[in-house]
Amino acid sequence: MRLSKLAEQIQTSPILTIAAEINARNAKGESIYNLTVGDFDPKIFPIPDALTVATIKAYRDHQTNYPGAFGLPRIRDSVARLLNRTCGLDYQAEDVIIASGSRPVIYAIYRAIVDPGDRVVFPVPSWNNEHYASMLGAEAITVETTPESNFMPTAKNLAPYLDNAVLLALCSPLNPTGTVLSKEVLVEICQLVVDLNKKRSTDEKPLYVMFDQVYWMLTFGNTGFFHAVRECPEIRDYAVFVDGMSKAFAGTGIRVGWATGASHVIAKMVSIIAHIGAWAPKPDQVAVGEYLAMDAEVDMHLQNFRTALEARLDGFYAGFMSLKEKGHDVDAIAPQAAIYLSVKINILGRETKQGGSLQTYDDVQRYLLDTAKIGVLPFSWFGAPDYGNWFRISVGTCRLEDIEGIMLRLEEALNCLK
Repeated sequence: MRLSKLAEQIQTSPILTIAAEINARNAKGESIYNLTVGDFDPKIFPIPDALTVATIKAYRDHQTNYPGAFGLPRIRDSVARLLNRTCGLDYQAEDVIIASGSRPVIYAIYRAIVDPGDRVVFPVPSWNNEHYASMLGAEAITVETTPESNFMPTAKNLAPYLDNAVLLALCSPLNPTGTVLSKEVLVEICQLVVDLNKKRSTDEKPLYVMFDQVYWMLTFGNTGFFHAVRECPEIRDYAVFVDGMSKAFAGTGIRVGWATGASHVIAKMVSIIAHIGAWAPKPDQVAVGEYLAMDAEVDMHLQNFRTALEARLDGFYAGFMSLKEKGHDVDAIAPQAAIYLSVKINILGRETKQGGSLQTYDDVQRYLLDTAKIGVLPFSWFGAPDYGNWFRISVGTCRLEDIEGIMLRLEEALNCLK
C-alpha cells in the first residue's frame, strides 16, 4: 500500500539498529563492548547531582504545564550567560530558543531555510545531514575530507560547492571523528560565506551556516574551541548554532537543546517548533535553567567529566599505537574533543580462519562484532565510503578498566586473520 514519497525513501538509522542488536545480544548473555552509540551509561556517567536535585524539585513543585514555544525565560537567560562567560559573546535571552533536544533544533533550522530542490552542502564524514536534506527534498552535496586534515573541511575544499547553496552544515567538534576546526580554518570558512553573501542580490536567499557544536565544552589538552561569532562577527546574520544538555552534561535522555544565532531565523524556528510540539518538558527547562546558573557547579562538572573522557580516549589511542608498533595495519588520530576517537583498522580483503573473506566495510564491522565482540562504526556509515577503513569509537559507555581487555580482544581478532 502506497505511502508518501518521504515515507518510501526514508531509512532507519543503521547506528541505532546495530546498537539495539548489541543490547539484545548482551541481554541474552553475550559480552559485547558497545562502542557504537554517542550515548552514556548513566551508571558510569550520571548527570550532575545538582541537576538531579533541581529536576526532582521541579516535578514536586508541579511545573508540568505548557512551557511555551520559545522556552522559559530563566533557561534562555542561563544559556545566554553560559555562552557569554565562556565564549566572550553578548547574547541575550531573546537570542535563545529551547527545544526537546538538539535534533528538533536541527530539523527546524533546515525547515526555516531550505526549500525542495535547494542545495545543502556538508563535509563527510558527517552525522545525519543526508537524512535531513532528504526529508526536505533538498539536493545534498557532500564534500570529502581526509585523515591529513583530521577529517575537517577547509575553505578551499568547500568553495567550489557553495555558489548556489543555501545551507552549509558544519559540526565542530565533529561527530564522528572527535576532531575540531582550528581558529584559522574557521575564520577562513566564515569569511568565505560572508564574501559570497555580499555578492548575492537581495532577491536571492543567502548562504546560511548551521554550526552543530553540541560537543564544544568537551575539548582536551591544547585543543581549543572557537565560536564563529567571536572570531568573525560578520557571520552573525548568517549563522545558527546548535547546542544542548545531551553531551557535555551526559543528559541524552533529558531532551533539552537550544539554538542561538540569526534573529530572523530563530523567530521562524519558534513557529516550527511550536507546530510540531517539540518544546522541552517544562520541569526539565526549570531544572536546567537553575543548574546552568550555578557557575561553580557547572565548571566543576565539566572539569571532572573532561578528565574522565580524556583518560578513556588516551587509553584507546595508546592501545592502537601499540598495535601499530607490533606491525598491524591500524592507526588513530590523537584525541582532541567529544567522546569519539577516529581509528583506522585496515583489514579489508583479509580472510578469516573459517574461510570467509572481508569484502566490504560492513563485513569488517560484522567481523569485529562477532569475533572480537566489539561494536564500532565505520566512517562509510557517515557518508564517507572512501574511508570505510576508519571507524568511530565512542567511550560514553566504557569503563576505564575495560580498555585493556577490549584491546586484547581486538588484537586476538586481528591475529586470527590470514
